Amino acid sequence: MYLIQDILVSEDVLKARFACDVPSCKGACCWEGDYGAPLEPEEVAILDAEWPAIRPYLSPAGASAILRQGTSVTYPDVGKEGTPLIDGGPCAYMTLDARGIASCGIERAWSDGATPFRKPVSCHLYPIRVVDGGPQGLDGLNYHEWSICQPACARGEREQIPLVRFAREALVRRFGEAFFEALDDAAARFHETDREEV
Repeated sequence: MYLIQDILVSEDVLKARFACDVPSCKGACCWEGDYGAPLEPEEVAILDAEWPAIRPYLSPAGASAILRQGTSVTYPDVGKEGTPLIDGGPCAYMTLDARGIASCGIERAWSDGATPFRKPVSCHLYPIRVVDGGPQGLDGLNYHEWSICQPACARGEREQIPLVRFAREALVRRFGEAFFEALDDAAARFHETDREEV
């Protein structure tokens, strides 16, 4: 682990190469897994407030699930609020296009200017996961490796895209520009070492 400003960062975050390849994975992270996307406390309130603007961008099944469960739900196993699921499967905010590729209904609404909320920051950051502060009170960043993201790993290697650069916009959104610059500098040192060893 590396301490960058006041955030503990795993070495994997600095070393990984990654770039989403949605045509290959079809957005499987929106329907795989046991829980919805983790939500920050302020995002719970935002989803409640923005629900009328977001609803037209959702599938009938997604809208129905949200009407039954709420715009967010509590997952006791992880002790966090998250997005609701459709019958224990896909995220209720997920939509599918004609090719079977998933996208986020919240982000579609944002793209159209219907809401100022882009999507949960946990989705924006993925595959970087934020670990809430432990005994020392320091938050951490981990790289979540998942088999469904193999096309993204392959693309990242092929195109030489560091994970930190791929997630730049989300990292700035969550932690600010100064933190991103420090993180990017640390990652660049790892990748420079990789080039020297080749």
